[in-house]
Amino acid sequence: MPELPEVETTRKGLAPHLTGRTPTKAVVRQTRLRWPVDAEALNRWCGTPITALQRRSKWLVLENATGFVLIHLGMSGSLRILPADTLALKHDHIDLLLDDGRLLRYTDPRRFGAWLSGSGDWRQHPRLRNLGPEPLSDGFSPNHLAEHCLKSRRAIKTLIMDSRVVVGVGNIYANEALFLAGIHPARPANSLEERDIIRLHEAIRAVLARAIEAGGTTLQDFTRPDGQPGYFAQKLHVYGREEHPCHTCGTAIERITLGQRGTFFCPECQPL
Repeated sequence: MPELPEVETTRKGLAPHLTGRTPTKAVVRQTRLRWPVDAEALNRWCGTPITALQRRSKWLVLENATGFVLIHLGMSGSLRILPADTLALKHDHIDLLLDDGRLLRYTDPRRFGAWLSGSGDWRQHPRLRNLGPEPLSDGFSPNHLAEHCLKSRRAIKTLIMDSRVVVGVGNIYANEALFLAGIHPARPANSLEERDIIRLHEAIRAVLARAIEAGGTTLQDFTRPDGQPGYFAQKLHVYGREEHPCHTCGTAIERITLGQRGTFFCPECQPL
């Protein structure tokens, strides 16, 4: 599933091709995504130049003077810029035709993504208005994290993956941040001391910043038929490394389940 750095990489790759372009028509071949796609509303949005492509959490936001379109990649979605006459394949569900003879194509084999259109302030859309702060923004401070930790007995990994606390800390990056901070993922959030919270705050920001930076240097070609944003080639310390030796101490990495998600940690570097 694309996480925040992958979505940000997609935004960076597509923004130069979309900003200033006018969508002329939306071709919706499949309306049954995570939520029904309103093809009529999407076409009403067309006809005015795109002013910006932004990101909020894992949502992409296409803006123009008449409103916005929210796009979520779900578990398997991808976006590409292609010539307008490119043949659509089985899982190519939505095309946004552009005024320069190209199109923005949305492909999603598992159909768990979303295209939602609206008007007004997109930040107040029901899917966005209750989200927590962006992890690299000033709104996500050690005090903000401490405030949520102090009133929760949940496992700390579950808490930092809660988008009402902070957005974009998906499973891969939650595992990696907790390792970097030296905190066991199952530790109750309200048991963390001030120094733990400061380390965790710094680790979350560092892990995500590195991933986004890596994406900036390894952008895929969003104008080729096979161009897709891949997961970043980084050295993962714990995620997916069950029974492999820890890069720091050599202890075997262990795996448990928290919040129905696979959770990886080093029992030596992250004691409970």
